[in-house]
Amino acid sequence: MTSLDVVYEKIHFRHDPKWSGRLGPPDRGGVILCVACVIEMMESCDISSVRKSVALSGISGVLKLSPGALRALLQQDHRVCLHFTASLLGMLHTVKNSATLERVVQVLVQLLLELQSEEYVRYVLTEIHTQLCEQASVRGFLPTFTFLGKLLDAVPNLPHSLAQEHGPLLERLCSALLYPDEGLKTSLFYVWQRVCGTAGGSGGAPFGAQSLPGPLRERLCMLLLQTLEQACCPQLTINCLGLLLQLLKLGEVVSFLMNSNSDQDQDQDQETSTPPLSLPLILKKLLLSGDEVLQVASAQCMVAILVHSPTQYCSPFILADVPEFLFECLCTTSEVLLWSVHSSLLMLTEDPLFFSQCHSVYGIESLVCSLKQVLKMTNLEVQSQGLLLLSEVLERQPVGVRLFPSGPAFLAVAEVVLGGVASSSLQVATQAAHTATALLRLQHQSSPVQYQAVERLVKVITARCAELPLPSSSHRPGPGSLKASEAHSQASGAGGFLLQALVCLQAACRLAEQCVSEPGLKENVFTAPSGQSQGQSQGQSQGQSQDPLESLCVCLLHSCDSVCIPTVTRQCERSSSPQVLQFFYSILLSQFSLLPVLMPRFAAKLASSGFYRLALENKAVLCVGGRNSSLNVSCSVFIQKLSVCLLSQISPLQDQEEVESVLGCVLPALCVRVSDWPSLLAEAQGPHTHSAGPRAIQHCLLLMLQLALQHGDRLLPDSTVFSSVCGLLCSVQHPGHGPPLPTWVLRAALYLLAATQDRSPPLSWAPLNSISKTLSSSPSLSSLYIHHAALLHFLYRYPELAQGFGAQVLELWLSYQTREPDLAPEQSGVRVRLGASGSDQESAVLLALMEKNPSVILTMLGLVCTREGPLAERALALLGVFMQGRGSCDASLAALITPTLLQVLQRLTLEGPGQGVDSLSLVLRLLCVTQTRRGPADSDTDGTHFKLLYHVSNLAGKLQPTNTESLLPAFTFLHCCLSLAPAHCGDGAVSMLLSNTGLMNQLQAILSSSLSPSLSPSLSPSLSPSCALLCCARLLLSSLVTLQHTHSSQVHKKISLNLESMVQTLLCRKTHTHTLLLASSLKLMQAVLDVDVSSELLCVAVVPGSGSRPVGGADSCLDPLGSSGALRLATALYSLLLQKQHLVLRVSVSCLGSLLAYLQRKSPLTAQHVVCQPWCRLLLHSLLHSGETCLLHPASLTLLSLLVAAGSSVVMWESDLRKVLDAVETRGLEELGEQSTQALSLLLTQLQSSVLHPSLSEEQRRRADALMESLPPLPPTPLHLLATSLLQIEELSTALSAFTVRMNTSTARG
Repeated sequence: MTSLDVVYEKIHFRHDPKWSGRLGPPDRGGVILCVACVIEMMESCDISSVRKSVALSGISGVLKLSPGALRALLQQDHRVCLHFTASLLGMLHTVKNSATLERVVQVLVQLLLELQSEEYVRYVLTEIHTQLCEQASVRGFLPTFTFLGKLLDAVPNLPHSLAQEHGPLLERLCSALLYPDEGLKTSLFYVWQRVCGTAGGSGGAPFGAQSLPGPLRERLCMLLLQTLEQACCPQLTINCLGLLLQLLKLGEVVSFLMNSNSDQDQDQDQETSTPPLSLPLILKKLLLSGDEVLQVASAQCMVAILVHSPTQYCSPFILADVPEFLFECLCTTSEVLLWSVHSSLLMLTEDPLFFSQCHSVYGIESLVCSLKQVLKMTNLEVQSQGLLLLSEVLERQPVGVRLFPSGPAFLAVAEVVLGGVASSSLQVATQAAHTATALLRLQHQSSPVQYQAVERLVKVITARCAELPLPSSSHRPGPGSLKASEAHSQASGAGGFLLQALVCLQAACRLAEQCVSEPGLKENVFTAPSGQSQGQSQGQSQGQSQDPLESLCVCLLHSCDSVCIPTVTRQCERSSSPQVLQFFYSILLSQFSLLPVLMPRFAAKLASSGFYRLALENKAVLCVGGRNSSLNVSCSVFIQKLSVCLLSQISPLQDQEEVESVLGCVLPALCVRVSDWPSLLAEAQGPHTHSAGPRAIQHCLLLMLQLALQHGDRLLPDSTVFSSVCGLLCSVQHPGHGPPLPTWVLRAALYLLAATQDRSPPLSWAPLNSISKTLSSSPSLSSLYIHHAALLHFLYRYPELAQGFGAQVLELWLSYQTREPDLAPEQSGVRVRLGASGSDQESAVLLALMEKNPSVILTMLGLVCTREGPLAERALALLGVFMQGRGSCDASLAALITPTLLQVLQRLTLEGPGQGVDSLSLVLRLLCVTQTRRGPADSDTDGTHFKLLYHVSNLAGKLQPTNTESLLPAFTFLHCCLSLAPAHCGDGAVSMLLSNTGLMNQLQAILSSSLSPSLSPSLSPSLSPSCALLCCARLLLSSLVTLQHTHSSQVHKKISLNLESMVQTLLCRKTHTHTLLLASSLKLMQAVLDVDVSSELLCVAVVPGSGSRPVGGADSCLDPLGSSGALRLATALYSLLLQKQHLVLRVSVSCLGSLLAYLQRKSPLTAQHVVCQPWCRLLLHSLLHSGETCLLHPASLTLLSLLVAAGSSVVMWESDLRKVLDAVETRGLEELGEQSTQALSLLLTQLQSSVLHPSLSEEQRRRADALMESLPPLPPTPLHLLATSLLQIEELSTALSAFTVRMNTSTARG
């Protein structure tokens, strides 16, 4: 025999060649195998075990590599095949070498699989049975039983046929279990496990165990218990437990095993000392073994027993103290063991004996510690089951026995629940929320109550709700999205968590209510230190820290508002769940009792979010016909509490009590959709005597319509509501309809009429008469008053109502104090200021009403003249806002208001400026508005405006310089008067102002304050004038200088002006100076330059010794500015132009034009030097290359015109003109503004007429001529239009002409 071939050379020559052949893959040459040689070798005692093992290895290799080759040889003769099998089977008893036995078992199994015939398998089973019958002992049958076990594993149908057809063999196998060899028992129990574990029985039970005869099965069970009781080998114990798990799937087996203890007690002889076998004690012993595999199997066996009947089989395990050892097993990290122990404990908790024996108290700490580690694992099923076990323990624990007597114990379990809620799995999070619900019972709270831990639970659960994937009803899985089943599963999981989260929130609210109602829990002195320290760290101004219980209530309200409400409403858009809605409304109801102080604001938010419609529709859809009674009660009580809370803001306590009673009677039976309400309102009813009668229903409908509409929710169309209310009011005016309507019903009806009038037809005489009678019959209109704009518009829409009730309602409106709980006391007066009133919603309502109805304006003027205090100031401020928002076409309205303002101003003049400063400021502001809205052609024959100018100038001269609030509108008014004054009136106006020494002193004081180095626009007005006041003073002075020079008016008081300081500011401090200050300084400088720096009004001062050498020695002619000052001013203007700020750009160009004109008149050489500086070219290049917007700006084009007119050499005619022409052609003439078009026209005109520059190219001239011809004929903008156009920049209001580019051509030469 070679090392490769399975041939025995000594005897091979005697064998027929047909029993040998080369077997194996062709690419490897194969192996020569002789069946006859193998049989003789296996049966010979002279052949060593090693050689036999090698031969068996060769056969095994052939069976693996060449399927079917050996079968072809053996099937030549059936007898030879049986002989070959029998020889191998016999070796199981004759061979002692373990390696060879392993080879024999392997080859036998491979051979039977190769033959693929049940006949040979039956032959083997028969041979084994025969051997068992022939042998008196099973001592040498271990290899046979091992082979049988592996054969059962290899042949799928063999366990089934063995259990069904080979009963005698099974009897022998059962008897063999009496042999004391544990190794043999291990193999036998493995065989039994395979036989009994055959699937296919009825009710999910194993077919093998179910098909066994009863006596044989009971005998097997008793032997199994005995073996488990005495087994020492771990593998034997494992195989026994495996068989036990299969048998426990049968109810009759469980009953037999659990009752075997009592049966043995009855049958046991009194003299026998052997204790009875008890399966609970056996499994308990396995739990104590410390082997995780045995512990898992033991726990699984318990579950298999208890699942049949927990009430019947729990008691033996509990009395045997098995739960105690199960809890001890929770310290493991084995997921399988944890799952098994959790399952066992879950079954045991169904028996009250579990808790009466205090197993829950003993094991709760172990369970909590185990769950901390379990939540760090990846097995979600173990996490869910552990949390479920904790939930069952918490829910079933008797009230009298506390699980968490101390704070740390409660914090530990709360930490576990928090970890579960934070899990990425919705299944685990849902179970954790369920556990939190059980934990939030009052019986489980420690002493002291851990409110902060409860608050953390609420926050984490609600935060998880906000992350739920709740798709809308229109969601459909598309390409690339989740499959339909996965999406449905995800949505279902989200819905389950939402429901459980709501249950948990309700439990938290219930716990908070119980703690609030019990003084011992509410005044918890033990929790005060932590809350107190936290409150003091946040600020001691509150006086005391927030109570932990109050903090929990606030947290519940915030969670309900920010998470619970939006999440539930999103889910209701998909489908309405009665369970979800019931808990949802219960949570909302709890808020009204937990935090009654915050409920008015919360109720208003609910009403404005459509909760009336939501609750009413839920009742109508889900509760009609007596369905979902719990949901009906929750919805009804919620609507009742919501309505009473909203009504408490506008109604006395007596009305609230009556409304609460009526709603409590009506709402439970009101399961009608909102769309069906008109039919209920239209029903003609008799006297409203019954609290739940039809008339009471109508009253409740009116109230809910009012409260919902008052907060923006229109339950019914306006026209429907309007007609229904009119019909109801007309019906109650008829005789025989009982007492008058309650006040709250009349208030609701009046509000509904007012709020729905705009979308309804006008009232006819009958309902209008009914409304008038109803209002007249009311003891006080204030009891029916609701602070809403619609009420004002409704009453002033009908002259009959406006005449009788308009003035009273208007005064109620102005007297109404809006509730601002967060408004500081020092800010309470801000609402009456003109600037604040413009953005105030209440002011906007009156402004709109004054726009529609002039009679309101007369009433307001009457209030200004006849009322004192805040009411008159508010009316005056509103009139100012109203005038400020109207155009110059409303000069007639300004003329209507002006006489009244003059009367008020005269009264303030008599009282003195120190009395009623706020009123003076308001009057002056209103005067500014009316003055800027006055048209240029307005007649002034009555001298009203001259009188106003006189009084304002006198008051301005008497005010303190720090009174910026009054000085700013006064100076603004004076400046606007001078800007708007016609030519024939300007002389008188400027003369009167110049003769007012107090005004001149005031102006000097304000201007002198600008010399202080500490001046800053951000300084407080109480220290120095504000930026706006200083700007306005400079603008007023510039107008006075110009008009005095024009009219040669007499000057009584000169104003000192420091030109050097102004130039220094423009040159060196421009980056730190406000834009308005720069613009006003430039405007004043322009006026001074226009009068050649020589004015009878001004005393111009400069700082000597500038150090600059005069150009051409002509410094004297430029005195007092000097050539150096002129050059530095020009440099400052160039620098300001480089900033390209819109406002400064306009004024800087105008000032530069005045400077060049001044220099041209005084020193032409200096003017030429100014326009030819390199700075000038840099400036021009920057403006021309900064985009079309800057290039075509009126200031840029005017600057170019000035340089062209002055004959500057820095202008590159060809390139600069081409740049302008290209930009104009690109944008288009129609896109240019009016001022840009005028500046462009001036530039082209000067280029065509000037002779101081080289001739343009033919192309450039042609383009310029074509552009000039295409320019539209635009006349100069009338000055009065610029003057009457109001420019509002921050706090400064002035005429637009003050900051408009002045296009001056006076610098042109020749």
